[in-house]
Amino acid sequence: MSTIWYTRCPVPTASGIALDTGRLAASLAAAGLAVAPLRLAGAAEAHFDHRLPALFREGGNVPALWARSRGERTRLVGLTWVPELQAIVTRRGSGITGPRDLAGRRLILPTHGGDRVDFFRAMALRGFDAALRDAGLSLADVELVDAPAPLPKTEDTGADGFYSATVAALRAGLGDAAYVKGAPGADVMARDDLLCVHDLTRTADPRLQVNNGTPRTLTVSEDLATRRPDSVARYIAALRGAARWAAAHPEDTARIVAAETGSTRAGVARAYGDTLHHHLEPELRPEWIGHLEDQKQFLLRHGVLPRDFSIDEWIDPGPLAASHAYLTQDSTTQDMTTEVIS
Repeated sequence: MSTIWYTRCPVPTASGIALDTGRLAASLAAAGLAVAPLRLAGAAEAHFDHRLPALFREGGNVPALWARSRGERTRLVGLTWVPELQAIVTRRGSGITGPRDLAGRRLILPTHGGDRVDFFRAMALRGFDAALRDAGLSLADVELVDAPAPLPKTEDTGADGFYSATVAALRAGLGDAAYVKGAPGADVMARDDLLCVHDLTRTADPRLQVNNGTPRTLTVSEDLATRRPDSVARYIAALRGAARWAAAHPEDTARIVAAETGSTRAGVARAYGDTLHHHLEPELRPEWIGHLEDQKQFLLRHGVLPRDFSIDEWIDPGPLAASHAYLTQDSTTQDMTTEVIS
């Protein structure tokens, strides 16, 4: 039996729902395929560089864009947009109460310094840029401070897994403000009594919310998409079916996302609001593609990506369109039980 490998970031994804409910394994088994987590392949770095055949990845767009920019043969087959907490935070007593107060201040960029794409640094840089632009300022109006951070692991979750280096830098006085996001960000704000200077989720302009997680990318090895387009379509159908199941099961969805992110139910509620369960189905909306292009251009300007490439040529809309047929078949099945390999 052939194996399809999967990896997903510890964030809200249809992949996480499909794995937890067993839909993904059941759908692929019907085609004579097994599905297994990347860790069993002994190729953890493929979560970032996508150098593994027959691999699906759902998660942040910075590693996905970086891998493609380096020439990895992947195809973009879906996007999601989950509104989430994106906060600029500071210590109590810093004198910073709003984004305009960031002028002249030191902003922390967690930096691991390894060969792998430094996506936490890229996230913070994009978050600061958006908050400053919202206040009529720019990155030229602040001091950017690199703070030492460990090389992230694929199993890192929770407030410490995401933000231990950031909080340590704040406590040590290396900088005056930092960027946090998602449920781990909500948890670390509550745990360490950090003040929210600006929450980009509350901005009316979605362009100011573009970052690593908005939009999130669903990518697949080009080799698999070419050899087994039916399997790719079936895989996507399982994710879409799981997302539609989530839309009807908000409490179960919150529980699964809390486990995926290593967070609390309170953190999930604070970070993603009460409509999370309606935002997990992969699509290829033109406006999201436009936002991804904007993200690519930002990352190119700041040296995160080594070279430019065409987003339109990267996209393969065929599997998403073909998934409709499998989605219709799956809609007649009962809800699945929890899958043990998730």
